[in-house]
Amino acid sequence: MSTSRFPMTELADLPPDLRERIEPIAVKSGFVPNIFRALGHRPNELRAFLDYHDVLMDQPGPLSKAERELVVVASSGANRCIYCVVAHGAILRVRSKDSHLSDHVATNPAGTILDDRQRAIVDLSLALTRTPELFADSDMARARSAGLTDDEIWDIGAITAFFAASNRLAHLTAVAPNDEFYSMGR
Repeated sequence: MSTSRFPMTELADLPPDLRERIEPIAVKSGFVPNIFRALGHRPNELRAFLDYHDVLMDQPGPLSKAERELVVVASSGANRCIYCVVAHGAILRVRSKDSHLSDHVATNPAGTILDDRQRAIVDLSLALTRTPELFADSDMARARSAGLTDDEIWDIGAITAFFAASNRLAHLTAVAPNDEFYSMGR
C-alpha cells in the first residue's frame, strides 16, 4: 500500500518550528503521524492545520478530550475517512479507556450503546456531517434538550467542520494510517 498520492516529508526535512511542534508527538507516540508527513510538503498549510487542530482538540473547554475524539470518530466514520477513523479511533480508545467504543461509533453509530450525553454529541455531529444543508433549529433544540450548552454545541460543530476538511485532505492524499495506530488502546 502506498503511503500517499503526494510527497511525504520526513521530520528532519520540516522547517525548525514545525519540527519543534511535531517532535514531542513523535517522542510520546514513537512515530510521526503520516498526516503530518503528508501535509509537511506545504508548511504553511501544516501550520494552519496544527493551529486550528490544537485549539479545538487540546485547549480547555466544556467537552472532555474523549468527547472531542468521539466527535471526530463519528464524523470521520460517516465520511468514510479511514485515516481519521483509525488514528482518532486509537486516541478515543486511549482517552475513553473503552477498547470497543470507537469501532462501534465509526461503523454503526445508531446502534452503539451510548449514554444520553454521548448520544447527543454523536447525533449532533452526524446531523452536521451527513446533511449539513438540512441542519436546522430543530437540531439545535434536540441538542439543548439533551443538556448540551451552546458552548458545547459550538465545539461539536467546529470539530465536525474541521474534520470534514481533514477527511477531505486524507481522501485527496490517500494517506495511509500508521500501523502503530491499529493496536493503540487495545
